[in-house]
Amino acid sequence: MKITHPDGYKRTKKTMRDITNKLITMRTAKASAVIKTSAKSIKAIKNNTTLKRDVLPTARAAAFLAVKNTSNVIPYCHPIPVESVTVEYEFSSERIKINISVKTQYKTGCEMEALYGVSVCALTVYDMLKIQDGDVGITDIKLEEKSGGKSDFADLIPGKIKSLKTAIIVISDSASSGIRKDKTGGLIKTKLKSFGIGVKEFIVIPDEAGEIRKAIKTLCNKKMNLILTAGGTGVSSRDITPETIKPLIEKDVPGIIEAARSYGQKKTPLAMLSRGVAGLIGKTLIITLPGSPSAAEDCINALFPQDLHIYSVIKTGYKH
Repeated sequence: MKITHPDGYKRTKKTMRDITNKLITMRTAKASAVIKTSAKSIKAIKNNTTLKRDVLPTARAAAFLAVKNTSNVIPYCHPIPVESVTVEYEFSSERIKINISVKTQYKTGCEMEALYGVSVCALTVYDMLKIQDGDVGITDIKLEEKSGGKSDFADLIPGKIKSLKTAIIVISDSASSGIRKDKTGGLIKTKLKSFGIGVKEFIVIPDEAGEIRKAIKTLCNKKMNLILTAGGTGVSSRDITPETIKPLIEKDVPGIIEAARSYGQKKTPLAMLSRGVAGLIGKTLIITLPGSPSAAEDCINALFPQDLHIYSVIKTGYKH
């Protein structure tokens, strides 16, 4: 969107990154900075004989305040619930290394909080030493490491995702009869593509138990690795997907649907009405998704790609 200003120039409208659909996970970040100073100043800090007393406790308190207020200073940073901040000092002959660790359980990381915290900590030490040490300086502010989010699951996910044989079954009376154009199946296909997963089979069938069983058995015989159904998980008289598929499942994996429902519940209380099931038939994973496009998208956001770790566990090898 282009916005024209009175003085004639144009700029592109910017927004904060949308993290609405991201997962809450444990996230950590560590950052460091180095204070270069004299051996005399370091001795004074240790003995608390500097002109401005309590250098290290004051700088530590400043770091805590900075971490908790990062989003108030850096425009595109999201406010996050800071759950732990640790500040440590390492001394050498003419250097003080500041190390800060930050933890949060949230949808976005805390590396900026760690970097801002260590920067303010270093600035506070600088401010308190400059009156007696004209050569004091700050160097090497950097992020040491970070963790959290979906990227952490990368090592748990098989490397041959593209060779997964995947099928989508849209279960809908209206879509199968042509009364309504299917949107949910196409959306699921697009979402899977974003994870590098192609769809080998795509079928649309009515809410009929016989049709559902036949489709599942046919796809399992074709040795599909993943089958996603869309529709029939509600509470109307025609919603029979869970009842039909559950007896076919050999190994129930209830945590998959629990995770999807928990994710959806944070967005709408109506998520409690979804009656999905998930489990294995041989080495084929079956997950039943809602027929609503938005609800199905929420389920994909909640489950992928981390649920693909199941293939590493069952060791399919993708050789079908």
